[in-house]
Amino acid sequence: MSKTRKIEVFSAGCAVCEDTITLINKVACPSCEVEILDMHKPEVSKKARRYGIRSIPAVVVDGRLADCCVGRGPDEAMLRAAGVGQPL
Repeated sequence: MSKTRKIEVFSAGCAVCEDTITLINKVACPSCEVEILDMHKPEVSKKARRYGIRSIPAVVVDGRLADCCVGRGPDEAMLRAAGVGQPL
């Protein structure tokens, strides 16, 4: 069993992406491992496609695209429901 919650933020560096990164960093807990992924890199774009990401910013928590990112942008309540900020 993992001792950390892996949070991947797919970003293109836009203002909305930066706001999402700030939000994730605000709500992340000590057991959250946050990784910011640059969509300008081909390998990151491929990874995003594997997750089914259709728009950015997008947040993946423990290998699963957060519900808040499936149809619209990230929302703090939905990120918390996905486990962001909750110790393991």
